[in-house]
Amino acid sequence: MQLEIRPDPAEVGRARSWARSRLAGSGIAVDEPLAETLILLVSELVTNAVVHTGCTAVLRLFLPGAAADSAPVRLEVADASTRAPVPRCVDGDATGGRGLALVDGLADRWGWSAEGAGKSIWCELDRCKKRSGAAAGITSSFGIGVTAYDGLAYDGLAYEAV
Repeated sequence: MQLEIRPDPAEVGRARSWARSRLAGSGIAVDEPLAETLILLVSELVTNAVVHTGCTAVLRLFLPGAAADSAPVRLEVADASTRAPVPRCVDGDATGGRGLALVDGLADRWGWSAEGAGKSIWCELDRCKKRSGAAAGITSSFGIGVTAYDGLAYDGLAYEAV
């Protein structure tokens, strides 16, 4: 399944809605922690593509059927930019720059690779993994309410979403 994303911040909400609608039949309920984490990862990766590339991107979602309980859920965002994704260290007053830290803290695996004339950034969530942590409501740089989990670690440093 894939969705073309235009370089417009409004596309982030459309991508989240599209991903939610694809959960039907996958065995993942829209209100379970795995679905909430998946939607947050969609939001972060699509936001990065929209903000940092200025070009069209493609969101791909791989949802194994309900019978494939052990297969991971995979999310990819491919764009035409050759710039590698670079996690940033930002201070507490910054309104952005934490997206890849969230991806690193929430995904079981993530990475990127060259794809055609651009790149693909991907992440995976294990379906059988028990997700825990206190959910905390936060707002992204576009003023979009999202869910994150406290007690995340990034580059050996602990941080908390509040």
